[in-house]
Amino acid sequence: MGKPKVMVAMSGGVDSSVAAALLKEDGFDVTGVTIKLWPKYIDPAEDGSGCCSLAAVEDARRVAQLLEIPYYVLNMQEEFQKNVIDKFSREYMLGRTPNPCIECNRSIKFGRLLEKAVQLGMDYIATGHYARIVKEGNVYRLFRGRDAAKDQSYALYALTQDMLSRTLFPVGEYRKEEIRALARKFQLRIAAKPDSQEICFIPDNDYKGFLTKYAGVQNTPGNIVDLRGNVLGTHTGIFNYTIGQRKGLGLAVGEPLYVVDINPENNTVVVGRNADVFSREFTVTDFNWISGAPPAEEFDASVMIRYNAPTHPARIYVSRQGQVRIVFAQPQRAITPGQSAVIYDGDEVLGGGIILSRQLISDVKEPKK
Repeated sequence: MGKPKVMVAMSGGVDSSVAAALLKEDGFDVTGVTIKLWPKYIDPAEDGSGCCSLAAVEDARRVAQLLEIPYYVLNMQEEFQKNVIDKFSREYMLGRTPNPCIECNRSIKFGRLLEKAVQLGMDYIATGHYARIVKEGNVYRLFRGRDAAKDQSYALYALTQDMLSRTLFPVGEYRKEEIRALARKFQLRIAAKPDSQEICFIPDNDYKGFLTKYAGVQNTPGNIVDLRGNVLGTHTGIFNYTIGQRKGLGLAVGEPLYVVDINPENNTVVVGRNADVFSREFTVTDFNWISGAPPAEEFDASVMIRYNAPTHPARIYVSRQGQVRIVFAQPQRAITPGQSAVIYDGDEVLGGGIILSRQLISDVKEPKK
């Protein structure tokens, strides 16, 4: 039998470059690819950084030349626009705060790229994600990366058993400083290259400007109201606000107020005190269980409600309709519709989905004594 063939998604950064080097060292037949995602209308960052910039492509190409592996650039701009950018824009107009990296992983990197790799006769795809895959019997399990500070398992909860069976995460067993040391060992010029930050297709991190400039989102003013419906002021468009926000409300009421809810149906932003931002219970939809099924209809686990946040203990209730109700042991701040809730058992990712709605503390009825 020949060497197993693997297609490595190379962004030009240190993690994916070392992933390719490690796989070649381990005896794989490696092919490097960079996915061209950004539509032509997006301006690259001034410093030339970004996963789709010309500088990133050239960095990846030089690494491939040094490793003596084939290298290609695959154009997936149309798929990225439809599945990631358009969805990102729609979510904001629905009063939600999306995480486009999760959708990119699901539909592009482990969706369309995997399909392309299989068509080209590859056995696996690989990326520079800090996460680990462990096969036990016929089941593939997803775990946090060894480096807790760099762990990216939260953004990978949408992977299916088929995706995991064809995926390799070579850097998941290492810490970041070890990866940079390996880059120096392999004589990669990008060993000290800074990590990319924020949303890749918004290089200046101005998502509001992006939505109005490129996505055609309109600033439609509406009322800012309190929890009783009293009008306190005017907002500039619901996409400019997110749950827990304090700054930029333009209210002078004598006390700090925070965004508690966003209502696209009547174009209002609801505000309240800091205590009103906390919730214990919320509903999650579009759920994916890594193993293919939940461990039980009701169980205890730890839950993360935003990237790089700590997990907190909660009770999980699985409905027959596929939705999941999560009740934290203690109230948590700013549980935000559109973000993802990911369920962990220790370091293992059990599954995750999109936060649909939360129950405000003020809506909880105290039991009668």
